[in-house]
Amino acid sequence: MSRRPLRLATQTMLLQVVVVAIVAAAGFALAVLLLRYEIEEQYKERVLAIARSVAQEPGLGDQVRTGRPDVDGPVQAYAERVREATEALFVVITDADGIRFSHKEPDRIGQRVSTDPTGPLQGSEQANIERGTLGLSARGKVPLRDSTGAIVGEVSVGIHADQIGDRLDQILPGAIGFTVLSLAVGVGGAALLAVRLKRRTLGLEPADLADLVREQVAVLEGVRDGVLAVDVAGRVGVCTEQAAKLLTQPVTPGSPATDEIRALLEDRSSLTSGLRMLGERVVVVTRRPVQRGGQDLGTVLTLRDHTNLDDMARELEATRALTDALRAQAHEHTNRLHTLDGLLQLGEVDRARAYMRELSATEAAGAPPGEVGDPYLDGLLAAKSAVASEAGVSLRLGEDTWVPGRLTSPLDVVTVLGNLVDNAIRAAAMGVRQPGWVEVSLLAHDGDLHVYVADSGDGVTLPDPFAPGVSTKDSPGSGLGLALARRTARHHGGDVRLGPPGEEGGAVFVAELPGVLSPAAALAWEAS
Repeated sequence: MSRRPLRLATQTMLLQVVVVAIVAAAGFALAVLLLRYEIEEQYKERVLAIARSVAQEPGLGDQVRTGRPDVDGPVQAYAERVREATEALFVVITDADGIRFSHKEPDRIGQRVSTDPTGPLQGSEQANIERGTLGLSARGKVPLRDSTGAIVGEVSVGIHADQIGDRLDQILPGAIGFTVLSLAVGVGGAALLAVRLKRRTLGLEPADLADLVREQVAVLEGVRDGVLAVDVAGRVGVCTEQAAKLLTQPVTPGSPATDEIRALLEDRSSLTSGLRMLGERVVVVTRRPVQRGGQDLGTVLTLRDHTNLDDMARELEATRALTDALRAQAHEHTNRLHTLDGLLQLGEVDRARAYMRELSATEAAGAPPGEVGDPYLDGLLAAKSAVASEAGVSLRLGEDTWVPGRLTSPLDVVTVLGNLVDNAIRAAAMGVRQPGWVEVSLLAHDGDLHVYVADSGDGVTLPDPFAPGVSTKDSPGSGLGLALARRTARHHGGDVRLGPPGEEGGAVFVAELPGVLSPAAALAWEAS
């Protein structure tokens, strides 16, 4: 059975502890070495100072140069006085041949020194610390000169150096305490870092994080919807390519959320599948807060382009309107044929002829009362009339309606007119004045179509009825009708605006649609 690897937080803490321990041990060792070196240097300076003071004694060099080694001689006596005064281990004075003139042990006077005196005899000073028969000692050698300045021997002094260990023993407890304190602080910092790392990674291990990254890339690249993730600090964490295409403002991961994104986040309405306008696109927005372990991690927005579906829905509505208009015309034509057939079967030939003349005169005069003449407009108005009737609202055509040509952009015209009529029917049905009514006026001018839709409702109470998502209804996805109508009109260079209230109250919406009529409309207008 394979052992389970240590958690990332545990590995991080152990690594930090090991690093801190190594650094603390290295620092402690370096401190000990530096302290020992400093103490040894102090002892070397001290022993050299004693040796220099002995070598500078007046007449000492001349006595060594002219005299002979003597146990009771003045050189031995002076050396012993200095040794006792300085508590030195030994004070040895030799001549140029290395013969002792003084020593702690008198029987060694007159003998050659055991160490090489070449250095001091050549004018250099020497100092070292070594362990001998008398223990650890600091030893210094300096040249001895006579009154003429010539080197006639050397002075060698030794002092106890056992106090080096004592000094280190006095200093080491403080150094050890500081090292332990540093190690404790390092371990505490490592523990805090491990806890923070665990919190930041949500308790996930590196393998789990790698799996999540692979899954995220696979999922985000495998869906057609745009995905946008924003953390609690308002920074964009994830923005897929599809989401960047749908947004009107440029977004890069790690940057603060734009005003457009903040508007989607601050929207308090239900956005399970809410429709919103992003520039020229209709987008289905899904907002979902993300939490793990009770911790708020931010919000994920899913953006789905609904523009093509909206265009298909408007095209279907236009097609349905045309079908309804053709069905109505076919029904009307059938009724006329049945009437004509009945007159002929009854032998009322004269009345049949008069009926035919009346029909011909009506068609020559223009469209029948209540009809515009364009199949799309007629079909749309017929369909909306049925909807209005179900809502208890009467839909009527204005007396100044005049559209002699045919629509060149029926889909866009149906979108604008259909949304305006739907809002008017809803307002009239909810208004205090009953029975409610809606009046539609259509007027052509040089290929342009002017639309006027008035209702008997209570007027517009919204501060900006054209803002996307603004509606008097609480249902998700509402509040896009007027925004779509205005967007479509502006696409043709026109506009949709709120006009002054009519004499009978209610709201009046005016739409301008340039270039949506065939040239026949312009010719008919000029001929008139």
